[in-house]
Amino acid sequence: MLDHGSPRVASVFGSARLLPGDHEYAEAEQLGRLLHEAGWVVCTGGYDGAMAAVSRGAREAGGHVVGITMDAWAPRLRPNSWVLEERPAADLFERVRLLTASDAWLAVAGGIGTLAEVALAWNLLQSREIEPRPLVLVGRRWRAVAGAIRRELVVGEHDLDLVLLARDPEHALALLS
Repeated sequence: MLDHGSPRVASVFGSARLLPGDHEYAEAEQLGRLLHEAGWVVCTGGYDGAMAAVSRGAREAGGHVVGITMDAWAPRLRPNSWVLEERPAADLFERVRLLTASDAWLAVAGGIGTLAEVALAWNLLQSREIEPRPLVLVGRRWRAVAGAIRRELVVGEHDLDLVLLARDPEHALALLS
């Protein structure tokens, strides 16, 4: 996905379970809008919840939205209506590979899948498997997760420094600058 002759791509990870009307859904929508306004192409997992919110925010602001979907889920799931460019992946591993092939990563409220995407992106940075890029975790939930990781896992300060914690979407955009 990275093509340094084209606009920067930001992949946003988040829960499929967020609903319109939720505060965190509104924040995800705002994040999508702000990313577009800052010149980013938005990439998500392409489905509902936070992925739809981010996609909607970017699209309604006039942005380009890429959705990384999965062939195996096609019989039961359709991309959200704000995805302009669908890129189907053969399996979960390819899907995560495509999502992490971006210039920046952000995570909003999520569950196990979101945590797995964040952990993989973080590990790619920590192991220097890829060039450095921002990994921004947005919202109070991530601050609590980062605190638990600091307390309970065997990690060094340099590992923790690879992750940026943002209070809200505006702060997240400031951290990308």
